[in-house]
Amino acid sequence: MFARVIVDISNDAVDRIFDYRALSDTKIGMRVLVPFGGRKVMGYVVALTNQTDFDETKVKSIIANLENEPKLRPEILELSFYLARHFFLRLSDCIKLVLPSCVRNFSQHEQTEFILSNVYDIETSINMIGNRAKNQLSAVAYLNEHAEEKFSKMVELFGRTSINALVEKGLVLKTPIRKMRAPEFTGENVKRNVLTPLQESAVNQISGEDKTFLLQGVTGSGKTEVYMNIIERAVNDNKTAIMLVPEISLTPQMMSRFNSRFPGIVAVLHSGLSEGERFDEWERIFSGEAKVVLGARSAIFAPLENLGVIVIDEEHDGSYISETNPRFVTHDVANWRARKNKCPLILGSATPSIETFKKSMDGEYTLVELPERVGGLSMPNIEIVDMLGEVMDGNTTPFSRALLSGVENSIKSKKQSILFINRRGFASFMMCRECGYRAKCDDCEVSLVYHKEDNELKCHFCGKRYRMLTNCPGCKSSNIKYGALGTERVCEDLRNLFPDVPVFRMDNDTTKGKNGHKKILEEFSKTSPSILVGTQMIAKGHDYPLVNFVGILDADVSLYNSDYKSNERTFQLVTQVAGRAGRKTDDGSVVLQTYAPKHYVYRFAKNYDYLNFYHKEINLRQTTGFPPYSTILRILVSSVSDNRAKEVTKKLYDLALEIKQKHRGEIIFMQAMPSPVKRIQTKYRYQILTRFVPSDTITKEFYDICDIIEKDVSIFVETNPNNLR
Repeated sequence: MFARVIVDISNDAVDRIFDYRALSDTKIGMRVLVPFGGRKVMGYVVALTNQTDFDETKVKSIIANLENEPKLRPEILELSFYLARHFFLRLSDCIKLVLPSCVRNFSQHEQTEFILSNVYDIETSINMIGNRAKNQLSAVAYLNEHAEEKFSKMVELFGRTSINALVEKGLVLKTPIRKMRAPEFTGENVKRNVLTPLQESAVNQISGEDKTFLLQGVTGSGKTEVYMNIIERAVNDNKTAIMLVPEISLTPQMMSRFNSRFPGIVAVLHSGLSEGERFDEWERIFSGEAKVVLGARSAIFAPLENLGVIVIDEEHDGSYISETNPRFVTHDVANWRARKNKCPLILGSATPSIETFKKSMDGEYTLVELPERVGGLSMPNIEIVDMLGEVMDGNTTPFSRALLSGVENSIKSKKQSILFINRRGFASFMMCRECGYRAKCDDCEVSLVYHKEDNELKCHFCGKRYRMLTNCPGCKSSNIKYGALGTERVCEDLRNLFPDVPVFRMDNDTTKGKNGHKKILEEFSKTSPSILVGTQMIAKGHDYPLVNFVGILDADVSLYNSDYKSNERTFQLVTQVAGRAGRKTDDGSVVLQTYAPKHYVYRFAKNYDYLNFYHKEINLRQTTGFPPYSTILRILVSSVSDNRAKEVTKKLYDLALEIKQKHRGEIIFMQAMPSPVKRIQTKYRYQILTRFVPSDTITKEFYDICDIIEKDVSIFVETNPNNLR
């Protein structure tokens, strides 16, 4: 018997299947140890066969099976091959995607706790110990009273030497038990809501159908309750479910809801878990103990069997597209698994992506709508404030009079406010007013951001830190200009304006620690009046009944990005942030500050008019030939050597020109250029951008020319990238 094996080496030269002689107990999906190029490496068995195309006398044998039962189930193994084929990835990289490192590398062995219990009655134990070992006597007396206790607790109470002595004498029985490292979550019971007629209709329409559904519901329309009811039906039918959310910050509140509805059978997977927690949660899923998996993007690879439904909440969110290698699109993976299991895939959003909504208009997806908030509550009124008018009236602060009035009214009514600004730090840059010097990162071609609390400058690309500037390094002037304000500056100003009101900040700087999101949100939820300031991680999914005012400080941040999706992202952000207000009462209000008050994005957002925004945007895309009417492909070349990056870019561009000649009329645009951020983490970056009529053939040809190995140069290919930085 021969085993077909993928070796665990990320290299294009060995990205293929190798044949080895199988051991008697080798199974498909197992990790094995194999000889490879004079060394021993781990591999994955993807097939077993009775014959090989190679000379049998030269086929080497598997050294050892590394596990008793396969960790790669048939569906997940098949998914690996789909990922490699669909996203042009290495097979070994695809297996690393579907099998977490804590499982793959044996780095997190099962943690074992021991339970102690008496073997003999108390009199016999005392006689065998004697009168001198006081701690041992106290320990058996304790066990006589408590029947059994954890080994760690006994060591804490009576000392390791005494406990080990009792075990060695045979007086105490040491029984191993599995110790699970479960992630923390709020365990409060969440009230089960009675479905509205619209919600009930949505549940009935979606449940059990082998289709892709777009569940478009305004913020506060009860999409989560619909998800839970559909999942409940699947679980009652002995099936499993995957529920994806875009932000780790959404997971604690969602976990509370799901654990209340499905006690004991919910597992959570996201990057905020420790390796041990991730290992234990994965094992619970693999063993079948967990039936419902909740998590961020990577949870789509959960090793569940018999899937009954997959949900992608806030489906428009860019985090569902992986921007690091190996790159993949969560929607495509979810669609493959849903079709494989013949179950519904639900894409939920108040503001679907243009591509998704077009598919629903074309009949590829089934559109299910929830146009009203639960309880008949009205959407919060959005007031658009022209900040240029504020400046002309003498207000040079970052807060318009309308915004401050909204915060003050919220405080007076003992409610909560959320202020959104999509920039962290105190100031976006520092520049000398005399000579024009701007503080930049040594390793990245970007301005440093001032963080006042740490009194230092930080690079938001590589994380490098620098001392705070007091004088210009060039001309020695102390006349330093600060850039646009961020969350830290907003919080400082608010604390000065409202000294008696707690102000919470939620961004990448304040949520770095374990359970950082959870702690901030729990404190905020219990404090009123209070103010929460944050970046886009506060924009979606959160449901706090006391929030009645939302302020959007600088809506233009995303509007003028050099990106065809900038209008779409701005509309989505404004709508999602505004939706945090007035979710339980009719007193919600929103103030949106902008320097472009007449822009059509804000006009449609003010009225929550997604449909007309879509028609405007899709017409613009069709006229200009942008996705979904074309495919944008980006080839990114990076190297620590500027010349080497240029050389390889030129070589690839010459090959790309041949493809362009071959497909005249189908390739709309192609150009080589430096990346917008020319250097990140000491690496120079160049790109080739091309836009062409959607074609799998052309896409594959571009990927093929990039399938080359260049010393000291990295080459990445992306289709329809999320950003072009």
